[in-house]
Amino acid sequence: MARAAWEQGQEGKARVCARRAVALADRAWLAAAGHPLWQGDTMAHLQRIQQEVEFPLPVRQAAERLTTSVTRRHDTPFTCDPVSDAGLIIAHLTGHRPSGLLS
Repeated sequence: MARAAWEQGQEGKARVCARRAVALADRAWLAAAGHPLWQGDTMAHLQRIQQEVEFPLPVRQAAERLTTSVTRRHDTPFTCDPVSDAGLIIAHLTGHRPSGLLS
């Protein structure tokens, strides 16, 4: 849904869908790490990813971009493609087993 919204120029909807996709992937990753009861909201998942020092910097930076508010003019402090950012995070989460050293 995020990709379709992005391609249709619906940037806000694309960001929301991208954020939700990351949260779903993070919930699954946390469950695999033995933390199935953690149910933070979408933004809490993104903030957790930003703070996970074991994750590569590009993954943490992508989570930061997804949590950055868009101004009224739809500008962000840096260029961003929420679909690509979500894809980077999800690829990391699905391609790496949790270490169990979560904060």
